[in-house]
Amino acid sequence: MTEDKSIKNWFGENLAELLGEKILRVNTGFNKSGFVQKVRAEYEPYSYTKRIELIADALKQYLPEEYREAITILIGILGEENRNETGMFKNYYWILPIGKFIEKYGVEYFEISVGAIEEVTKRNTGEYAIRPFARKYPEKTLAVCKNWAFSENFHLRRLASEGLRPKLPWAAKLDVWLNNPQPVFEILELLKEDDVKFVKKSVANHLRDWLKVNRTEAMKVINRWSESENVHTRWILKHAQRRLSQTRNPVA
Repeated sequence: MTEDKSIKNWFGENLAELLGEKILRVNTGFNKSGFVQKVRAEYEPYSYTKRIELIADALKQYLPEEYREAITILIGILGEENRNETGMFKNYYWILPIGKFIEKYGVEYFEISVGAIEEVTKRNTGEYAIRPFARKYPEKTLAVCKNWAFSENFHLRRLASEGLRPKLPWAAKLDVWLNNPQPVFEILELLKEDDVKFVKKSVANHLRDWLKVNRTEAMKVINRWSESENVHTRWILKHAQRRLSQTRNPVA
């Protein structure tokens, strides 16, 4: 998503109204007017990312205090899954504050939050929400991502890669595995022949990140994968190295 005025305008009082209506359908005691008023009073000067956080904070204020109860309500409003590779922002942009809610308030509840991230990702994306879990529970998060890499749902397979990127746009650097990326590379190995472009693009972008932050280890992966004749692996290698001027002898 490019941050411009039109996109920023999606995340204001109008989104608070939309979320409030959806929440009322599953929780009739929700104080929609208070929720909308809080967003209305504060959103105007903020960037789109700060507006998402504001709405997440307002959800925290007006939903039940107990996290499990609050996240159950939010998952209850998600509706049908996104069956397409596209539309996660155009059609499901309104879910972004829910991902932020999990990211900010769900870290102490690993299992229930990971389950919620799965549901968010099937419609929008959990690539930001999973990152604090990777920092606090690196081994448990790796195990979850490995399971996602085997999923029949391509959104979850993509998240297995996208959520662990060291330089994900719009997110703080994830440096947990910076000096020893092998555990992450093991997950990318599971995805290197994926035939879904949505997944392949994530793996390519992920590998490009590693070329920037740990080129030596990334080149070991590239050199090993370059021996493959698999068309999807070759596509990933090509796109991982394009426009990266510091990379020598990219694989065609």
